[in-house]
Amino acid sequence: MSETIRAVLFDLDNTLLENNMDRFLKAYFALLTPNMSHLVPPEKFISALIHATNAMIKNGDPAVTNRQAFIDDFFPRVGRTAEEMMPLFDDFYAVQFDKLRSLTHPNPSARISIQTALDTGCDVVIATNPVFPETAIRQRMEWAGVSDFPFKLITSYEVMHSAKPNSCYYREILEYIGRSPDECIMVGDDWGNDIEPAMKAGLQVFWVHTATDSMNAFDPSARGTLAEFKDRFLRMHRQ
Repeated sequence: MSETIRAVLFDLDNTLLENNMDRFLKAYFALLTPNMSHLVPPEKFISALIHATNAMIKNGDPAVTNRQAFIDDFFPRVGRTAEEMMPLFDDFYAVQFDKLRSLTHPNPSARISIQTALDTGCDVVIATNPVFPETAIRQRMEWAGVSDFPFKLITSYEVMHSAKPNSCYYREILEYIGRSPDECIMVGDDWGNDIEPAMKAGLQVFWVHTATDSMNAFDPSARGTLAEFKDRFLRMHRQ
């Protein structure tokens, strides 16, 4: 790690919050779909939701937020209007989304890692894939026990115009926080979404990954547990 770090970008799921995304998304679909079934048949709804999520992932138009990319793709597929269905999505997130909390567990090193970065004067960003509304992200931050920190940016679908694994996503974050790539480090568990595209955008990285038989050519000092990131980061700033 370079001593020029001025901003730390933390992934959320399986970095700050232990969350099996396959299991989580299956439960998410099962919980959400009945709220829409009086307007859209379940299979059609799920298919449209997946297609619209892919539209957000492919989005790179600086004039189109990921939310708008979702709206533009989803509603023509289901033959309904945003005015009809967006209130149902809003109600779901306000009332039912928290039922998924039991599928997740906070990483015990999450709070101290964020606090360590803040104590050194760094900006801190929640750099989660912005294919969810801010309310869903803030609830998961609460489940992780980190919702009360003064984050510089939370990458929700309302504010972002790109998504992981596009390296444009990382460049957009840098524009928002006013930092150069070499001043920032991305901390995440997913090689394809967090590490590889962040390196492509010029950021420093720390891979939350402990398997010794995977990516052996990757710098071992730049991977490990979240607790190890905190310890190495703190030692660097005490030198």
